[in-house]
Amino acid sequence: MKTIIIDTLGGDNGSKPIVAAIKSFLIDNPEDKVIAVGNENELQELKGVCEIVHAPYNIPMEASPLDVMRHKDSSLYVANLLMKEGRGDAVISAGSTGGILTASTLLLKNAPNVKRAAYVAPFPTKIKGKKVVVLDVGANNENSPEELVQFAVMGSLYAQIVLKVEKPKIYLLSNGTEEGKGSPVTKEAYKLLKNNPNFCGNMEARNALSGEADVIVSDGFTGNVFLKGCEGIAKMMSGMIKSAFKKNLWTKLGYLHVRKGIKEMSETMDYKSTGGAMLLGVNGVVVKAHGNSDEYAFRCALNVAKSLADSDISNKISEGLK
Repeated sequence: MKTIIIDTLGGDNGSKPIVAAIKSFLIDNPEDKVIAVGNENELQELKGVCEIVHAPYNIPMEASPLDVMRHKDSSLYVANLLMKEGRGDAVISAGSTGGILTASTLLLKNAPNVKRAAYVAPFPTKIKGKKVVVLDVGANNENSPEELVQFAVMGSLYAQIVLKVEKPKIYLLSNGTEEGKGSPVTKEAYKLLKNNPNFCGNMEARNALSGEADVIVSDGFTGNVFLKGCEGIAKMMSGMIKSAFKKNLWTKLGYLHVRKGIKEMSETMDYKSTGGAMLLGVNGVVVKAHGNSDEYAFRCALNVAKSLADSDISNKISEGLK
């Protein structure tokens, strides 16, 4: 049995889709518990379904770290505080990326042996059913070579524990495959990673989703740009394909012959199915759900949080980093 703590105020779409996702999750997982943190007036449907903790303030996207820690009545702060007190096994929020990072790292603290926490996200690849782990995708703006090396280890452990990859192939995200390519930080990290038997060198962004890599390491700024670029391209391609098939009667008839393949492609590229990114390296499971999560996306976030908590990933990563 696991207990998942949820910040219900952080999403762009309000509490309604989160409430629906919680009810659906608990129907399918009756042995688990949920603590819903937010404005109790918006959580009336959850009375008798799960525990409700009243915390009416929502941390705005532009809030500074000081603002996040000052507002102790915010749903984000209270959710992490409950986690710190041992009330839950995982915490989920669709709120501000920076706000989640601040609250989680200052309240939960970095796990033993971890220099910097990193957001890790599994990306789809062209190989059906295979995902590639990318980190950091937004927890840091700058990183040292030593931190990138540690990201490689954490990402590798994540791939082993969550994706069941026995010997994950690790690459550095760079602007060329040659050893001398990349930023000064990337070049130095390359030298340090040479001794890792699973390190395979640099990889360009255009090949990142080919299925060759199991783990791709980047500083947080570059990784976040890569993440949002992929999401934007997927959305654009989906719109273009729909428009192409709606041109006339013949194209609509043509769609009937290929709709199964189009559906599979759409499901593969749907970023909502990943449930969001995990903040890897803090004490406990912290999942950053997509800001615009609908019921389906938040239900996926709940599934991911439960899976990560069941795997005891935080303790295993701390042990692995020794």
